[in-house]
Amino acid sequence: MATFLYKLGRLSFRRRHFVALIWVALLTLAGVGAASAPTAASSSFSVPGTEAQKAFDLLDKRVPEMSADGATARVVFKAPGGEKVTDPANKAAISKTVTALKSSSDEVASAADPFVAKTVSKDGTTAYASVTYKVTSMELTDDSRDALEKTTDDARTGGMTVEVGGDALQAVPHTGATEIIGIAVAAVVLVITFGSLVAAGLPLLTALIGVGIGVSSIAALANALDLGTTTSTLAMMIGLAVGIDYALFIVSRYRAELAEGREREDAAGRAVGTAGSAVVFAGLTVVIALVGLAVVNIPMLTKMGFAAAGTVAIAVLIALTMIPALLGYAGRKVKPAGEKGKLLGGRKAKKSGADTASGANTPAKDNLGTRWARFVVRRPVAVLLLGILGLGAAALPVSQLELGLPDDGAQPTSTTQRKAYDLIADGFGPGYNGPLMVVSDLKGVADAKGEATDVQKKISGLDDVLTVSPPRFNKAGDTAIISVVPSSKPSGTETENLVHEIRGEAKTVQADSGAEVMVTGTTAMNIDVSQKLNDALLPYLALVVGLAFLLLIVVFRSILVPLKAALGFLLSVLAALGAVVAVFQWGWLGSLFGVEQTGPIMSMMPIFMVGVVFGLAMDYEVFLVTRMREAYVHGESPHEAIVTGFKHGARVVSAAAVIMIAVFAGFIGSSEQMVKMIGFGLAIAVFFDAFIVRMALVPAVLALLGRKAWWLPKRLDRVLPNVDVEGEGLRTPAEQGDPDPDADRELVRV
Repeated sequence: MATFLYKLGRLSFRRRHFVALIWVALLTLAGVGAASAPTAASSSFSVPGTEAQKAFDLLDKRVPEMSADGATARVVFKAPGGEKVTDPANKAAISKTVTALKSSSDEVASAADPFVAKTVSKDGTTAYASVTYKVTSMELTDDSRDALEKTTDDARTGGMTVEVGGDALQAVPHTGATEIIGIAVAAVVLVITFGSLVAAGLPLLTALIGVGIGVSSIAALANALDLGTTTSTLAMMIGLAVGIDYALFIVSRYRAELAEGREREDAAGRAVGTAGSAVVFAGLTVVIALVGLAVVNIPMLTKMGFAAAGTVAIAVLIALTMIPALLGYAGRKVKPAGEKGKLLGGRKAKKSGADTASGANTPAKDNLGTRWARFVVRRPVAVLLLGILGLGAAALPVSQLELGLPDDGAQPTSTTQRKAYDLIADGFGPGYNGPLMVVSDLKGVADAKGEATDVQKKISGLDDVLTVSPPRFNKAGDTAIISVVPSSKPSGTETENLVHEIRGEAKTVQADSGAEVMVTGTTAMNIDVSQKLNDALLPYLALVVGLAFLLLIVVFRSILVPLKAALGFLLSVLAALGAVVAVFQWGWLGSLFGVEQTGPIMSMMPIFMVGVVFGLAMDYEVFLVTRMREAYVHGESPHEAIVTGFKHGARVVSAAAVIMIAVFAGFIGSSEQMVKMIGFGLAIAVFFDAFIVRMALVPAVLALLGRKAWWLPKRLDRVLPNVDVEGEGLRTPAEQGDPDPDADRELVRV
C-alpha cells in the first residue's frame, strides 16, 4: 500500500493543476446540485419492529383520517391576571384563533376548540387547542410552521398569553457563533503547530472543501433519499474534524521529510506513502463505526451514519490527493520541520561549514513529547494506575444513567415550546404534556365495545394514571382508541413504568379475548426507541470493535496492541458518558454549557458515542502507534521506539486532538439539546482518549509489554496481507543499512 500511495502522492504533486481542477469541479457540481435540487421535505421518522410503530401503522390503515402519527401542536392560552379564558372576550378570541388554525395550511387535519374538547383548566385560567397535521413533524413544511406562528402571534394582540408546544415547531437546530469559534481555534492551533500561515491554511482549506462536497451532496440527494436535517449536521461535525486531522498528519510528515533533506516531490510522495497509509486505515475505522449504525435498524440513524461515512471517505481522498497537489503550489512557503515562517519570527538556522556541505542541521533539543515518553517509560506502572483511576472516577456517574428522548421540557426556558409545556403542567398537570394512546385491535372479537370498556377499566385501576377517556371507535367498529393521561411528566420513569404496566395487562387481555392492545403516542414511541437502542448496543459494539480489531491486527501485525487499543477506548467512552450524565442529568456545571433543564440522557447517546468515538479513537491509535512500529521495525528497541513515536507524533496528535475538541465544542452552542449533548460528549471523549488513553496509558502498556507487544503467531503472520503501513518498501538500500552498490567500483579515467 505504501508504494501505491507514494506513487499517488508524487503524481498528485506533479499533476497538481489536474488534481485541483477535479476537486474544484466536484465541489461546483455538488453545489449546483444542492442549489437546483427541489426543496426537501424533512425526513420521515419510523422505527420498524416497535409496538408504538405497529399501532401507528394500524391506525393509518383503519383510521386514516385521524393522522395518528401526524405532527401535533398545542396552542396554550392563558388569560390575563384576574380574568378567565371563559370570559366572553377571551372565549371569542380563542374561538377565532382555532378557526384561523384550521385554515392556516392544507396540511392541517384538525384543530380542536378547547370549549368543545373540554381542555380548560379547573380554575378557568388556562386552555389549550390541539392541532393535528396530515404529515409527520419531520415532513411538515416551513410554510405550515410559519402559518402556525403567525396565527398565534395575532392571538397575542388581545392581551392573552399564547404559547405553542408539540413537535410541529421542531425546526432545524442552529449552532450560533460557537461553531465559528471552534474553526477559529483550529486555525490558531494549526498556525502554532506549523509556524506558517500557508502550512496551517492547507488542512483548513481541504477540510472545508471536503465538507462542502459532502454536505452539498447530501442536500442534493435529500429529497430523493429522504434525508433529514440532522444528517447534514452530523456529516459536517465529523467531516470537518477528521478532514482537518487527516490533512494535518500528511502536512506534518511532509515537513519532517523535508527536514531530512528530501526533494519536495519525493517528500510529498513519502508523506502520502507513510502518513497516508495511516490515514486510510484510520478513515476505515471511522467508516466502519458509522456504517455499523445500520445494525440498530432505525432508518434515520442509518442514513445519518452512511452520509457521515461518505463525508469521511471524501476527507480521506482529499488528504491523499489534494494535499500533495496544494503542497506543490505552496513550494518553499511550506518550511521543513523545525523552521518557522517570517510571520512568527522564524529565521534560517546557522550552519557550520561541514553542516552546510552535508545538509545536516544542528541536533534539535528534546521536545515535550520526547521528555514525556521517557518519563512514562521509566514510570509505566504509576502512570497506568493513575490514568485508569482517573478515568474510572469520571465513569462512575454512568451507574446512574437514565435514558430517554428529550421533550419540550428540555427546551430553553426562553422558547415558546418550553413556555407552553410549563403552562400545561401548571394548569392541568405534567402528564398532559405527554398523553398515551392505547389502541385496541378488536377485529374478530365477539363483544368489541364491552372488551374496550373492560380495557378502559383495567387501565383506570393502574398507578400513576390521572385520567382515562372513554373508548372511541372507528367506522368499522373494529378498532378502539383510549387516551390515557399519566400523573407524571412524559420523560419520567413513572410514565415509563406505566407504559410497561399497560402492556403487561394487554397480554392478559389478548390471552382471554384475542383482542390486541397496544400503547403508542410520542411518549410510548420514545420509550420504544430507547429500548431498541439499548438492545442493539452490545451487538453493535461487538460488530464494530470486532471488525476494527481485525483491521488493526493487519495494520500493526500484533494481537496485544489492537486489544489494548479496544480496552482503552472502552475506558474513554465510559468516562465521557459519565461526564455527560454529570452535566446533562445531574446538572453539574450545567450553566457553563447552557443546560437549562436536566433530564434523562438522549437514548441514542451511548450507541452514537460508541460508534463515533471508537472511530476517532482509532485515528490517534493508528497515527501514534504506527510511528512507534515504524521505529521498532527499523531496529530500535521497544522503549526507544516509544520515545521515537512520541518525538515525531505527540505534537501533531495533540494538535489534532485540540482541533477536534474545538470543532465538537463549537456545537455546544446549538439551540437543540440533542446537538448540544452530542457536541459536549464527543469533545470530552476526544479529550479523555487523546490525552489520557493514547498519550499516557498506551505508552505505559507498551513499555510494560516490551517486545511481547509486537508478537504475532507465525501461522497468522503468514496468512495476513502485508500492507506496509511503515513504508518499509520506500526505503533506499542506504536507509536499510545495505552497502552502496557503487561503493566498490573503481573510478577509471577514459
